[in-house]
Amino acid sequence: MNSLMFPRLAFLSLSLLIFTNGMFGVKTEDVSVMEGDSVTLHTGVEKQKDDLIVWHYGPEKTLDVLINGKASKTIIADRVVDRVQVDNQTGSLTFINIRTTDSGLYNLKISSNNRVSYKTFIVTVYDQLPVPVVIRDSSQCSSSSSSESKCSLLCSVLNVSHVTLSWFKGNSLISSISVSDLSISLSLPLEVEHQDKNSYSCVLNNNISNQTTHLDIRQLCQPCAGSFFETTDFPVFMISVVLFLETVLMLGAVIYFRKKRGGYQKANLMQSGYTKIITETLTLKESQHNIQEQV
Repeated sequence: MNSLMFPRLAFLSLSLLIFTNGMFGVKTEDVSVMEGDSVTLHTGVEKQKDDLIVWHYGPEKTLDVLINGKASKTIIADRVVDRVQVDNQTGSLTFINIRTTDSGLYNLKISSNNRVSYKTFIVTVYDQLPVPVVIRDSSQCSSSSSSESKCSLLCSVLNVSHVTLSWFKGNSLISSISVSDLSISLSLPLEVEHQDKNSYSCVLNNNISNQTTHLDIRQLCQPCAGSFFETTDFPVFMISVVLFLETVLMLGAVIYFRKKRGGYQKANLMQSGYTKIITETLTLKESQHNIQEQV
C-alpha cells in the first residue's frame, strides 16, 4: 500500500507545482528593441479552435490580452489597446511604436485540450541614443599650468541609461564609462597633442545600437591665445595678401598727402605772384599821378 501511495503523491505534488505557479519548465526568451520600433512576441504555436490564450504583464501579472477561442472573443487592455496587434492564427502579439514603459516581464499561458503551456518574455526597450558631443575643456586656456602642446577634450551625453561611453584611437579602446539603471549625464575626458595625426572617435552604445562622433583635432585644438594669424584655420597665403594690401594702402596715403601738400605750395606761389603784380601796378599809377601834379 505504501509503495503505491508514494508515486501517486509525487505525481500529485508535481502536477500541483505546475498548475499553481506555471514556472516549472517554462521557456524564457529575451527581447531587446529600440524605442519606436515594432516587435513581435511569438507564441510558437498554431491556435486551435477552443484554445484559451492569456498574456499577463509585470510581476503583478496584469492582464494585457485574453483570446478565448471557444467564445470567439479577444480582450485587449487599455494599456496597449492602440499599440498592439493580435495574430488570430497564433495568438502572438506585435507592438507598434513600442515605448520604454513597455519594458518588463510578459507571461504567456496557453490552455489547449486540458493541457497548459507557459512561456515568458523579458522585454527591454532602449531609448534612442543621442549623438555624443565633443568640446574642448574650457578650463585649459584659463589655467596657467596647462601645457601648450596638449589639448584637453571632453565627450558628453545627457540623460542616458544602460549605455557605455568610450574613446577610441583608431579601432583601439582608450577609456570608457558605463551607466546601468539611472538616467544621468556622462562625460569622458581625453588629452591629445595639438599635432596628433591619429584618428579619434567618441562612441555611445548599448546592446543593440551606437552613435559615434569623430574628433577633428585641427578644429577643436587651436591655440588658446595669440594674434589673428596664429589660428590654425587661417590660410598661410592670406597673410601675404593682407600684408600686400597694407603696403598698397600706405603708399596710397603717402602719395595723396604729397599731392595735397604740393597743391598748397603751388597756391602759395600763385598768391605771391598776384601780390607782386598788384603792388607794381599801384606803384606805377602813383608815379604817373605825381608827374601830372608837377606839370
